Amino acid sequence: MDPLLDFSGKVAIITGAAQGFGQLLAQELANRGAKLVISDINEAGVHKVADDIAATGAEILAMKCNVSKNDQCKLMVDTAMEVFGRVDIGVNNAGVAHEFMPFHQIDESIMDSQFAVNVKGVQFGMRHQIQQMLTQGEGVILNVSSMAGIGGAALGSAYSMAKHAVIGLTKTAAVEYGRANIRVNAICPFFTLTPMVTNFADAEQQQKMSRGAPMKRLGEPKEIVAVMLMMLSPANTYMTGQCIAVDGGVSAL
Repeated sequence: MDPLLDFSGKVAIITGAAQGFGQLLAQELANRGAKLVISDINEAGVHKVADDIAATGAEILAMKCNVSKNDQCKLMVDTAMEVFGRVDIGVNNAGVAHEFMPFHQIDESIMDSQFAVNVKGVQFGMRHQIQQMLTQGEGVILNVSSMAGIGGAALGSAYSMAKHAVIGLTKTAAVEYGRANIRVNAICPFFTLTPMVTNFADAEQQQKMSRGAPMKRLGEPKEIVAVMLMMLSPANTYMTGQCIAVDGGVSAL
């Protein structure tokens, strides 16, 4: 195994792991020796993912978690500690999108749902992950933001608001906990062919969305997860506070 991507003995927590980035990252980390606690609000879905990974011989637990609930985020960390004895990696991936609509049509209920999952859910996860990592003297956290967290997102203003907040949480935690050897970064994908996109946009809409990228296509989940692995790598010891665009060239425009 490539030592740069050897996660043997590492214990990772991943939220939103029933599909998309979370599912694929769980598979990749397990293949590289990690022990996992994964969660999703879709209880049946996340247990199916865990069962498939466990069949390969990996050590993995699945649980239902609504990340907008602080106590449920704490339970993830408590479970990892009870079963595996430590938390080396926290990936705060769970998120929700809203339907495309003009800024002036975004009402309070949409903003509340975006803030509850995409912002509070990340902060709750980080809070309990960091508390445990402080006792260990090390740890790595990766938050999933978006290109909508770096710039404007036409017809996605509430989502953009929330993903900008994720970047603020990431950078602030990196500054606060760098001296404790806890690295905190965020990944910012462009539109990627996960259910969050495919459930909202048909093939014609996806083609229109791809025109915004110099590479003229949407991202593949495996392309995003490849960068997530690099950012989490035990060999990547001096990167913190970074919000990395994986965007087919959009940020170069």
